[in-house]
Amino acid sequence: MTSYNNDNIRKLEELTTTFLVVGGGIAGVTCAETLALYHPEESIILLTESNIIKTIANLEPVARYLYKFDVKEHSLKEDNSDSTKLAPAIVTIVDRLKNIDALKHCAHTNNGQIICYKFICLCTGAQPNLILSNNSRVIGIRDTDSVLTLQRRLKNAKSVVLLGNGGIASELAYELRGVEVHWVVKDSHIASTFVDPGAAHFFQESIRLKKLNKDETCKEISQSTTVIKRLRYAEDLPEELNEKLHEHGAALGPDWHRNFNLRADTDGNIDTLIIHYKSHVKQIKEENDMLIVSLSNGDPIKCDFLVSATGVEPNHNYTCSLPISLAADGGIAVNEMMETNVKNIYAAGDVCTSSWDPAQHWFQMRLWTQARQMGCMAGRSMGAKLKNELIYQDFCFELFGHVTQLFGFPVVLLGRYNGQGLGTDYELLLRSTPEKEYIKFVLQRGRLRGAILIGNTELAETCENLILNAIDLTPYGDDILNPDIDIEDYFD
Repeated sequence: MTSYNNDNIRKLEELTTTFLVVGGGIAGVTCAETLALYHPEESIILLTESNIIKTIANLEPVARYLYKFDVKEHSLKEDNSDSTKLAPAIVTIVDRLKNIDALKHCAHTNNGQIICYKFICLCTGAQPNLILSNNSRVIGIRDTDSVLTLQRRLKNAKSVVLLGNGGIASELAYELRGVEVHWVVKDSHIASTFVDPGAAHFFQESIRLKKLNKDETCKEISQSTTVIKRLRYAEDLPEELNEKLHEHGAALGPDWHRNFNLRADTDGNIDTLIIHYKSHVKQIKEENDMLIVSLSNGDPIKCDFLVSATGVEPNHNYTCSLPISLAADGGIAVNEMMETNVKNIYAAGDVCTSSWDPAQHWFQMRLWTQARQMGCMAGRSMGAKLKNELIYQDFCFELFGHVTQLFGFPVVLLGRYNGQGLGTDYELLLRSTPEKEYIKFVLQRGRLRGAILIGNTELAETCENLILNAIDLTPYGDDILNPDIDIEDYFD
């Protein structure tokens, strides 16, 4: 792999390449590596703004089509083979895309470099949607640099406001130590991006019980009676469940927090998490080197800084001579082959929005899992177009699947796991064992449409098969989640 940085890029003449991939994140690197795998004879340039690129490592199947993996960061400045593991055919250039001349098939960078291409794939990702972008005490968490900034700020902090209710906010709420954390969420339960109120209650109860039972040998809780419930979507959750949710309070790759120390350097042993439900920030002002955050519920919070984890927005801070169509959410609109409306321009990852008719069990979420899948699909599609070959969309777009870690538990999300797009025509089947597992099946007319698997359930492949094969589960009733019946062997 050849690499050029800002110091020597001006010495280069106009470059010509078959494939130009823009972006050093998971989507861009996966796209470039896919091209190098299928077309090693072709020239490939990876244009990245940073010397740090992200690659997939420890890819491990969880089910037939579902994988979990680690995201590794590699420096392009280091010459040793362990630091840069891209294919030799890939040439990397550290620079920022400024403009695309779609008619001449040329890309212009900020440093004046011109790269002529046959095909270009835009994988420029997304940027944090900060609540207040011009305040140094408001930190947006998206990449390694922002986490390092958080580490520095934590050293002498005593109180922090955490804003957001997605994956990163949930992980921070669990990982921050030695500091008082005020978690502001707009919903009535935590981690609403991924889970329902029942799963949120499971997380909070598990965290509370772990604090009460610090002795790892205590097995009484984990051996408690399993609860099975069947709920209609139209019904509200029981009042006692909602009361418990309020009574107890609890782009970076998978398990990113394992690589960082998120503990404040305070003398006291502060581990306080205060959750402000159904709230949003009304005003932020500075006072005596502190932030005063006023919430919609009337609560004023005095803190050292605020962490904004309120989602991302597609990052396309470059121009094109022909207008590239955008979707309603601001992402670059792509078809099932990851093509934009402009000839020979593709897009993948967080920067794009799927604009094809999705499969029955798939929908888009801006996740590392889908960034990898889209990058691979874009690489295959560009290669096929070059060779005038016909290919079909990858099977991973038939079923939504995501593997992550929340509050110390492995989490698998499959299909329409929260009833997305099903209206009110579905029912839920739940099984929950405190501190051990939470399983939710989304059933529609007797067939499994989605599932949430929290804990070491070993049901991912079984659920994957049940969803894809549309097996009628009506004859089994509630026994489908009976803990005394091994459905994994039954439907093997």
